[in-house]
Amino acid sequence: MSESLVYITCKTSAEADSIGEVLVGRRLAACVNIIDGMRSMYWWDNKVERGQEFVLIAKTRTSLVDELTEAVKAMHGYEVPCVVVMPITGGNSDFLSWIREETKEP
Repeated sequence: MSESLVYITCKTSAEADSIGEVLVGRRLAACVNIIDGMRSMYWWDNKVERGQEFVLIAKTRTSLVDELTEAVKAMHGYEVPCVVVMPITGGNSDFLSWIREETKEP
């Protein structure tokens, strides 16, 4: 089995909470962390944009990443939401087992 962290940015705290609740409720993620106060600068519509965003980090099985990504895209307000996967290559084996136990079988 392998596990991953999925990095997602959201426009509002409410959106991050809503997406996080669905991901955990559907057992697509064992846990999500929501970090507020991130300042972002990005290129969009031929100009540099700036704004505040909220980071959502989901801990999940790698085999659930595609389903999790589709769930995020269906709920997200951005035209092109940031959903980026970072494979976990090591760490506390008890914690990694917990991720597998708390997420659904793919």
